[in-house]
Amino acid sequence: MPMPTRRGAALAAVFAALALAACGDTVIDEGKAEDAVQADVEQSLDIKVNSVECPSDVDVEPGKTFDCVVTAANGDEATATLKIVNEDADVRFVNLEAQK
Repeated sequence: MPMPTRRGAALAAVFAALALAACGDTVIDEGKAEDAVQADVEQSLDIKVNSVECPSDVDVEPGKTFDCVVTAANGDEATATLKIVNEDADVRFVNLEAQK
């Protein structure tokens, strides 16, 4: 089953507390983000996820977006775009788009 293209409706969940203090700055905790993306994609879209890779250096800046690569169990890949909602590092899905 190919990885579908979805907008916020199916993946509108907000993930709480994805921040990690590092050297006095606050960055998104990529491990928590990856776990949250995997759980939401599997639950919302009923797609088995093999892995999720998010960047490790995303500063917590409300309004900023960042991308994670989602690899389904069948090998299909998609880009999950997340938006930082507030200074507490809450994020929400903006888009999930299949990679070509």
